[in-house]
Amino acid sequence: MREHDYFDDDDVDRIAPRRRDRRRARFDDEPEPDRRGRMTLEARERIGRLREDAYADPEIPDGADRWSTWADSERGPHPLPDWVITQQSAVDTELGVLKTGKEAEVHLLRRGIPGGPSCLLAAKRYRSGDHRLFHRDAGYLEGRRMRRSREMRAMRNRTAFGRNLIAEQWAVAEFAALTRLWSMGTPVPYPVQRDGTELLIEFLGDADGVAAPRLNELRPERAELRELWRQLTAALELLAGAGLTHGDLSAYNLLVHSGQLMLIDLPQLVDVVSNPRGQEFLERDVHNVCGWFRARGLTGEATDPRALLGELNRAAGLT
Repeated sequence: MREHDYFDDDDVDRIAPRRRDRRRARFDDEPEPDRRGRMTLEARERIGRLREDAYADPEIPDGADRWSTWADSERGPHPLPDWVITQQSAVDTELGVLKTGKEAEVHLLRRGIPGGPSCLLAAKRYRSGDHRLFHRDAGYLEGRRMRRSREMRAMRNRTAFGRNLIAEQWAVAEFAALTRLWSMGTPVPYPVQRDGTELLIEFLGDADGVAAPRLNELRPERAELRELWRQLTAALELLAGAGLTHGDLSAYNLLVHSGQLMLIDLPQLVDVVSNPRGQEFLERDVHNVCGWFRARGLTGEATDPRALLGELNRAAGLT
């Protein structure tokens, strides 16, 4: 046994004073320390202010409404168009409402770097909460079932939680549809990003924020009418070749931007093969657009619904 493994009470008395002697001596004018371990009210307030300052958002420049949400969003397909603003220092400014509807509202948004480049975007925001969403969604959601039975019950019963799920599911579906179609070369606006129930999409219009007109707003001359019909049937054949149809196609969700026909409003993109009602949706799309063009004077076999439907079914491999 080593000599220093144990020591007696006298040893403790000798050691303890040495440890106490290590404490720093206080000056005569130094206040007695508070042994309670509590901060003063002034110290607590000071630390609280420091914490608030640390968590406070920096002031948004140029009178904008928010910082860019690009960093935290689901982003569009590559290659990114050169006009897309991706810098985290960019800010978003609300410029007004482009369209209101039962399921969503579309706002005009400017995203730009203070003192630098900017671009105009269409911000489509799906509604949730107390709104009765998507009165036609039962047929469109075939094949898009969610895995969790709790979520399916909530959506089916239209609880508040279920309506929020539906809103986000439709936002996810439209962003996926736009991404797929844009990558295929279909005439659709570029999908910039998705953040929750908000989609930011390429704005189709002029630099002053005037949106491109919808097809139903135009009264094209015969030559322009034939050209728009050619563009539309080419787009429909491209969709059909991928086994798809718009699902809610009409002259109200076709824009004419600088002479180019563009498809919009695509959350309900339908797979004509896997969806049990796919053929029904395809036939309705065809009858809607054929009826509009025929009413504007473009008649003949070209706008015969049966002829166009046959071509699209062949493109889809259904005949």
